[in-house]
Amino acid sequence: MRDFELPGRSLAVGRQAMAATSQPLATLTAIDIMRNGGNAIDAAVAACAVQCVVEAGSTGIGGDCFALLSLGGSDRILAYNGSGRAPAAASVEHLRSLGVTSLERTSPHSITVPGAVDAWTRLVADHGRLKMADILAPAIKFARDGYVLPPRTAHDLAAQAEIVRHDPTAGSTFLVDGKAPPAGSIQYQKKLAETLEAIGREGRDAFYRGPVAESMVGYLNSIGGLHTIEDFASAAGEYVTPIKTTFRGHEIHECPPNGQGIIALMILNILSHFPGSGDPIAPERLHIEVEATRLAYAARQRFLADPAKSNVPVEYLLSDALAQELAAMINPAKAIGDLPKFDDVPHKDTIYLCVVDSDRNAVSFINSIFSVYGSTRMDPESGVLFHNRGMSFSLDPAHPNAIDGGKRPMHTIIPGMVTKGGKAVMPFGVMGGHYQAMGHAHFLSKVFDYGMDLQSAIDLPRLFPLPGTNQVEMEHRLRKELAADFERRGFKVKVPESAMGGAQAIWIDWETGVLKGGSDPRKDGMAIGI
Repeated sequence: MRDFELPGRSLAVGRQAMAATSQPLATLTAIDIMRNGGNAIDAAVAACAVQCVVEAGSTGIGGDCFALLSLGGSDRILAYNGSGRAPAAASVEHLRSLGVTSLERTSPHSITVPGAVDAWTRLVADHGRLKMADILAPAIKFARDGYVLPPRTAHDLAAQAEIVRHDPTAGSTFLVDGKAPPAGSIQYQKKLAETLEAIGREGRDAFYRGPVAESMVGYLNSIGGLHTIEDFASAAGEYVTPIKTTFRGHEIHECPPNGQGIIALMILNILSHFPGSGDPIAPERLHIEVEATRLAYAARQRFLADPAKSNVPVEYLLSDALAQELAAMINPAKAIGDLPKFDDVPHKDTIYLCVVDSDRNAVSFINSIFSVYGSTRMDPESGVLFHNRGMSFSLDPAHPNAIDGGKRPMHTIIPGMVTKGGKAVMPFGVMGGHYQAMGHAHFLSKVFDYGMDLQSAIDLPRLFPLPGTNQVEMEHRLRKELAADFERRGFKVKVPESAMGGAQAIWIDWETGVLKGGSDPRKDGMAIGI
């Protein structure tokens, strides 16, 4: 229970349905869709589409998507991998012949074929109730008629203004005279409205074939990209088998690699050897969480890749034997010295949302353009802002995550789902690039080890060990209390660039029929129950 004398927000409650997103207009859209006959799948796609317009720095149709679905509250979880692939012509050797020595943020070689639109249209066709035109109508209206720039999005845009202004279309769309406008300003994305309208009218082919695809490919080629019409026409996501582990009597489900959900499960497996008690943010407990994260992320960098192109030892990584071995390496009083060496690759930004409807369909949904405002490359004809997910590829030909034609990069975006007793009990997710896997484990530990309600667990201050180092980023509230303690343990405490991540979650109480939800105050959004 929150302390009502302190700033904060209350847990959202409802009985019929609930949505939790990082943008108020998206949450309201999801609720409206369900009130007008749509289900949780329709609502999730509609909400995400709105965020692709009004929270364009975090997500867009030029990005990727992953989803976990529970139909009717069943613990038979469906997973969809909507991550895009590198162009067929991409390879380490080809890029080297072109003089490419690193995959930079604005490079066309960091732009894989976007998978989000494929995921949206497939999920709605298979499990939704409404037409895509109706689902996308709210996003189209905001893009065409204008939307008000909210505070967190305005903050993020100001931080990215220098790089955004270098792309003429992105600069003219999001900036005013080359500068970031303040919160409360009105923005428009009329070209994007036309593209969304085409998708609503014609489906996925409006994006992956025909004039929109030709425009995107022409633009990417004009800046040096290797993309072809065939790369877009052949784009397709897939249903995949979720992976899971057991933590404190609950089954935790994640999408399998090429996403990093397996790393969240590894952290939970390690933490299962360290029961929580006392203060949930005591230095002794956070030390254990940091060390579990450092060990699991070292494994991520060594093994995680597209399983269609590389061998990812899932059973080994999730084995009890490995969890025990890694747990035994943790000294409760001192930082681990040497961690495995790995090829570092960056991980950035996204949006996450979850929806539960009156039939108890539960959707855990995540959509990303990677860096804030992605690659900043924007097609002037279609209004599509492209992600830069290809930055996660390695240019080491021996690395399992080496770039190759038709290969999907290692992904940080991970929706989560909790089940117990044959029922789905909580769709949840944590945004924040690198932080996401630790964020999943940190959040679940606070809920199941310490009995915290969802909103209180989301509100807690955060920390994150930078992979492969002894450096730990801490939000202000923790630095004030714990920095000296962590320095004595052998860590170097750093100030994060901004508030760390964001989270949403909805708990389904099957006995009472009540829904309880939380949404992160680090973002602009909210949870609403009806």
